[in-house]
This record gives sequence, C-alpha cells and structure tokens, in this order.
Amino acid sequence: MDFLLSLPMFFFLSKLLPSLVYPLGLACFLMLLALVLIWKRPAWASLAILVGFVALMAGGNGWVASSLVRSLERQQLPVGELPQAEAIVVLGGATRSPTPPRPWVEVNEAGDRPIYAARLFLEEKAPWVILSGGRISWTGEIGSEAEDMAQLLQAWGVPESAMLLDHTSLNTRQNAENVKVILDDQGIEEILLVTSAIHMPRSLRVFEKLGIEAIPAPTDFLIADDPRGQESQTWQTIILNLIPDAHRLALTTRSLKEYLGLWVYQLRGWA
Repeated sequence: MDFLLSLPMFFFLSKLLPSLVYPLGLACFLMLLALVLIWKRPAWASLAILVGFVALMAGGNGWVASSLVRSLERQQLPVGELPQAEAIVVLGGATRSPTPPRPWVEVNEAGDRPIYAARLFLEEKAPWVILSGGRISWTGEIGSEAEDMAQLLQAWGVPESAMLLDHTSLNTRQNAENVKVILDDQGIEEILLVTSAIHMPRSLRVFEKLGIEAIPAPTDFLIADDPRGQESQTWQTIILNLIPDAHRLALTTRSLKEYLGLWVYQLRGWA
C-alpha cells in the first residue's frame, strides 16, 4: 500500500488511469472489449464498437474541440494591460531537457510560457521571476523544468539574480505549495501567474486556495478568434470540421484532462 501511495506511483497512476476515459484510450479499450465479447455476446461487442466510434468522431470534431478549448481559455482573459506585481510565477511543462541529440534546451507546444514571462520581466512588470517545475525520473530526461526555463530566460536577457527556482514540483498543486514557500521566504504577496490559457482555470484556483494573491497572465492560446466571424463557415469548412483528425482529438483530450483534473482537485480540497 505504501508503494501505491508513493509520490512517483501516484504521479504514474494519475497519468495512466485518466487515459482510459479520453476518446482515444476509451476507443481502444472498447475495441479490446469487443474482441473479448464478439463470440459469445456479439450484441454487446457491436455496442462497444459503436460507442468507441462515436467517441473518436466526437473527440476529433472541429466544433467539439474548439468549444471545449474556448470554454477554458476564455475564463481568465485579462481586461486591459496587466498591472505590476511583486513577482512573475511561471509553471513548468514547457520544455524538453538537453538530452542528446538535442544541442540545448528545447521548448514544446507550451513554450510560450517562459517566452511570455521574459517579456513581462523586460517590461518591468515585476522584479522577480519564479520558475516552478521538476521532472519525474522515469522520463530519462535530465535536470528540472525550472532549470531549463532559467537557461532560456537568461538567453533572453533576464539576469540569473532575478530568478528563483522550484526544482521539485510534479503537478499543479505542488507548484503552488512550493511557490508559496518561496513567496513567504521573500515576503512577496502579489504575483502574475503565467501558464497556458487552457491550464489557467485550474492553476488559479489552486493558488488562490493556498491564499496566494495571483493575477492571471495566460499565454499559449490554442484557439484564436477568427476575424472573419461567421463568414468563414463555408460548406468546405463545415465538411472538414466533421472529419476527425489527430490534432483536434488532442485538443479535446487536453480539455477533458483539465476538467477531470479540476474535478479531482476539488474532491481533494485543492481547488
């Protein structure tokens, strides 16, 4: 039982089990179930295949994916210019370590997080940048995400003396807990919270739950507004939106991950 409750195992299960309810994982599970049932219970097998098909079609649908992403990304849009604060907090999940053959730290889809934080610092929005993010050992990558982001920010003109690092957090709750320790040590009360827009609703609730005065500074928007409005809804785009693809399936999965994560965090009293 202690093994199951250890931090690495909890982290592993938190990644594994939810995948079974996301469209792709659910469809694979249902197809496997259909193979087991097809000889003795063909009706149940057919139902499993149908549900799996519907999950993939809905998850890869353009309107479904866009609506789910927008429902998260538009929750904490800043009104006007961001105010000044005492520190900029950047959450990890934006980098890949310089593990060979990579020549240096690389950014992933969420790489806008450290970029935006550097811009805010250079605009003198805050005198400190707090970088939060560890790295689980089984990934095979080296260092921590906080160290990766620190290298990037230094290259973009942020001095090392202005950065404070949390090397150990593995999820959003730990990000907030470790950052709170740093804030208390430095006497910092108000922060600009930088993370992906789709991740901001859960992150902001977790930070506020710990009594941290956080101003949302979302970035990495996955869905932008279409300046053409309804005029862009031609018959061609309607047909293409109906056909599922891997990118839209990934967007749906990311949205469901955030809603599921928020639900779990609320159950645990973290948000």
